[in-house]
Amino acid sequence: MTTEGTPIGTGTWIVLPTYDEADNIGPVTAAILASLPGATLLVVDDDSPDGTGRLADELAAADPRIRVRHRAAKQGLGRAYLDGFGVALAGGAERVVQMDADFSHDPATLPALIAPLEADRADLVIGSRYVTGGGVVDWGIGRKVISRGGSLFARIVLGLPVNDLTGGFKAWRASTLAAIPFAGVHAGGYVFQIEMTFRADRAEARITEVPITFRDRRVGQSKMSRRIVVEALVVVVQLRAEELMTRFRRRRPADGTTDDAPTI
Repeated sequence: MTTEGTPIGTGTWIVLPTYDEADNIGPVTAAILASLPGATLLVVDDDSPDGTGRLADELAAADPRIRVRHRAAKQGLGRAYLDGFGVALAGGAERVVQMDADFSHDPATLPALIAPLEADRADLVIGSRYVTGGGVVDWGIGRKVISRGGSLFARIVLGLPVNDLTGGFKAWRASTLAAIPFAGVHAGGYVFQIEMTFRADRAEARITEVPITFRDRRVGQSKMSRRIVVEALVVVVQLRAEELMTRFRRRRPADGTTDDAPTI
């Protein structure tokens, strides 16, 4: 509880996409709500074959803070997040947190993640593995290189002042999230995280990073694949190319003149 007696996390929605997380859904929802007792937890399940959605329904029936969004089929992490964001914003969320359901994002760090939003010091807070105090455990060298290399590549190409661009543990001010046109987002898995931060930065959102320790999932298999990584690299280049083209078009009106051409 806060000093005023309001439960910690009031006004915050946690969007939790799931696909085959039956072993994790009970423990992770309990841990999240223990960390932010006043939050609303939205499980977005992509028709998990292992019954995750059914288990989430049972949890929701027992706890009014838990809600479930059922989707007809697996359509990718980004689509699940965008769907959940829409539900949270329509539900009156003041802050929206996105996180994994496999305990790679520690629920105990949630109060620190939303603190800059509550203090009006940021519009987007990124749980960062690559700032002082952050880190990764249980990863092999190959995955560390891919993750850090992907972040560095996107940071350079897109000119973003963020160290961890591929992480998915984030807290958004609702108004900042609502200002992003979801229809234009490339909602693939890995690149979704990069693009949403890119769009927030271009909208002049205040972005800050807080250190987290990322741990590999407790049970189940990682959903990372080579295709996802390649897609991320391609879309990063596309985003930059689209941005440059838009700037060029603004400087070159249809009649062939430029912005600084003299008028007659």
